[in-house]
Amino acid sequence: MKEYLYRKAQEDRLRSIEEKKDKLKSALDENRLIPTEVRKEALQLQKLLEFDDEGGEGVSSHIDDEYKWAGVEDPKIMVTTSRDPSSRLKMFAKVVSHATHKITSAFKSLVHACKANSVTDLVIVHETRGQPDGLVVCHLPFGPTAYFTLYNVVMRHDVPDIGTMSEAFPHLIFHNFTSRLGRRVSNILKYLFPVPKEDSRRVITFANQDDFISFRHHTYKKTDHKNIELTEVGPRFDMKLYMIKLGTLENESTADVEWRHHAYTRTAKKKKFLSVE
Repeated sequence: MKEYLYRKAQEDRLRSIEEKKDKLKSALDENRLIPTEVRKEALQLQKLLEFDDEGGEGVSSHIDDEYKWAGVEDPKIMVTTSRDPSSRLKMFAKVVSHATHKITSAFKSLVHACKANSVTDLVIVHETRGQPDGLVVCHLPFGPTAYFTLYNVVMRHDVPDIGTMSEAFPHLIFHNFTSRLGRRVSNILKYLFPVPKEDSRRVITFANQDDFISFRHHTYKKTDHKNIELTEVGPRFDMKLYMIKLGTLENESTADVEWRHHAYTRTAKKKKFLSVE
């Protein structure tokens, strides 16, 4: 774990240097004033630019350690709830995982048990007054841990004309996750699911709009050679990322924050974090 965190810190330092080099190169190419934040290091950065070449970007990173078996082996997911769950929360956990795991152990013991049994992801759902309102995805054994707020949760039995829940591995659709953070979030969610067979008729969609992610779950069938018919099987809900931490839940109090959503204090147009406009 220490080696992984050291590697991540080194990547952050190198990324900062690369960003400064890009600013310097852009200023020199466009014959503009060198930005104030890189002026002190301009000569040193210019020497580094002389050794740059193309083709080495993204060769290896800490993400290769986090998800090195993704797509090679099927994920092994543990879904559980906060303590003393209501019947509604247990039902929501069941449709998220197809099986409810009611576990009331402390996080440290729970995470250690998951690691010992080769669980790849621990998913915890939370509630307030019987309404599911939080989702935590902890990737094992190194992390990251992503925290989402849930909105507009509609249970399976509340979806009109509900279809039958298929057991086939689903095809995944990710829409508008185009920023660096967006790609990070799509990976965290994507690797919760096994690789589907080509003939699977089950589809799960994660659609991002204004940093709210809509989760929808459908099956489909061909009605003729040109058309298909979609049937929603639920549940449906919206989710919003508010934090990503390095590491796993048992180290939550000391883990470094990779990204955190901050409330806006100005009236200017809000920035979209998961997409590039």
